[in-house]
Amino acid sequence: MRRSRRYVLGAALLALSLLLGACGSGEDDSDAESGGSGSGGTTEEKGSLTVGSDSFPEAQIVGEMYAQVLENAGYEVERQLNVDSREVRLPAMEKGDIDVAPEYLASLLSVLDPESAPSGDPAEVAEDLAPLVEEKNLQLLEYSDAIDTNAFVVSQETADEFGLATMSDLAEPSGELVLGAPAECPDRPFCIPGLKETYGIEFADFKSLEYGAATAQALAADAIDVALLFSTDPLIEQNGFVLLEDDQQLQAADYITPLVSADLDDEAIELLNAVSASLVTEEITALNARVGIEQEDAADVAKEYLEEKGLL
Repeated sequence: MRRSRRYVLGAALLALSLLLGACGSGEDDSDAESGGSGSGGTTEEKGSLTVGSDSFPEAQIVGEMYAQVLENAGYEVERQLNVDSREVRLPAMEKGDIDVAPEYLASLLSVLDPESAPSGDPAEVAEDLAPLVEEKNLQLLEYSDAIDTNAFVVSQETADEFGLATMSDLAEPSGELVLGAPAECPDRPFCIPGLKETYGIEFADFKSLEYGAATAQALAADAIDVALLFSTDPLIEQNGFVLLEDDQQLQAADYITPLVSADLDDEAIELLNAVSASLVTEEITALNARVGIEQEDAADVAKEYLEEKGLL
């Protein structure tokens, strides 16, 4: 730490101090060698880490969680929580410029192995990823229960009327219902073809809608009965929609997972794994709403969450 001091010295005292400095003293040398500051004790340095994240609210919230638990344990943390994209962040992590970042299992696998077909099983995807990230001097830690992937949602009224909690529950009444989703849905294996093959779901009709607000508005207005959104979209929380569990694991396993430097120490790993153990989709969705819709500060939201979970 740089310190500023002002001295008022007479000429004789200044000369004496210079002489003593040139001669030195055993006590002062010992103190310097030991790293002491005259305070009577030393503080263990845990080093510095850089936490990065991509520039959307969910990644920034989780990145803040990582940064805050590390700081609380005594690490010096630099934040880079506004990285343009994974394509920018991954090379930075490989070079060692970023040590820790939140990732998504299936999406990461698709980037590192474009020929892969990520499954809905997070353990399988993590196993496939392990050697690929190791080549980049990185490692995956424990994945959370929070997943951000394609999600089919219904209104609370529709869920109550047909007893819907899972995608399997949707099979029987689907012939009476209208699906709203992006235009490519009829051709995508994780959408209409996959729904039919995996669940036996065949909708009465399909309406082409853009992801996000347009789809949510149509569902809220009863223009459609089932909507395709992302599983942690804050619009789900805001509108009180019911997210149907992908109980047959059709969707790819995009579980939130810390991606870290291969030489990260055990204490930091334990802290980050504790954050992962606390995360679930429903709570991440609520946090996204606070930041993405209510415009709360990501750092404040992350801190409150960590305190509630006993992690700070």
